[in-house]
Amino acid sequence: MAAAQVIRSEWTKIRSVASTVWTLSLAVVVTLVLGMLISALSANEFDRMGARDRIAFDPTFVSFAGMSLGQLAMIVFGVLVVSNEYSTGMIRTSLAAVPQRGGFLAGKIGVATALALVVGLATGFAAFFLGQAVLGEYKASLGDEGVLRAVIGGGLYMTLIAVFSMGVATMLRSPMLSLGILMPFFFLISNILGNVDATKKIGRFLPDQAGSRIMQVVPPLDDDTPYGPWGGLGIMVLWVVAALAGGYLLLKKRDA
Repeated sequence: MAAAQVIRSEWTKIRSVASTVWTLSLAVVVTLVLGMLISALSANEFDRMGARDRIAFDPTFVSFAGMSLGQLAMIVFGVLVVSNEYSTGMIRTSLAAVPQRGGFLAGKIGVATALALVVGLATGFAAFFLGQAVLGEYKASLGDEGVLRAVIGGGLYMTLIAVFSMGVATMLRSPMLSLGILMPFFFLISNILGNVDATKKIGRFLPDQAGSRIMQVVPPLDDDTPYGPWGGLGIMVLWVVAALAGGYLLLKKRDA
């Protein structure tokens, strides 16, 4: 099957499965609503903040507060894109139609990544503008130093979360097993490792913690993180590449 046909086929699969469409919609809504809520609370509390908190206040990063939950919907999207075919048994038909497994996986991941990127960037810009509107006098401007990078980075971050989940789902094949590992990892384990003194230096190299640096404009006070915004995103990209490579190797070796 030609590359164009593979891409068209994968686009049809994604578009025709209601759950993938709903998870992307949920990612957008949760990110925007929670971001506006946190921005409103921050604006209300600003006058009562201490001097150190005001210095470290990052209005851009505050508007992305909803991504902490929105990324969970992106994880579900990434898992469902890959594992739906395994759970229904359609993977055998797909691999029979596209025997070149590398081409099959590239088509699937490529189409889903492009869709996640469009949604991620649109969500990033919308979250920023809505959040800044709520912050009022404490807002940042898109033209301020580092802000445009952070906004675009927010979209890239959401995209990479989805692609990392696709790689993990390709390795594990089961949607329940994939979600059972990814959800606690990002929602609990990563936060625990990143906030406990004994493990903080390890936690900062996890994909979500490293990648989220791209969305920060004002670095935290007394921050000793050994990488900057682009370095953090680079670390996240390495995690994604490793997940995709693992998925490809296992797909190539295993029976459908």
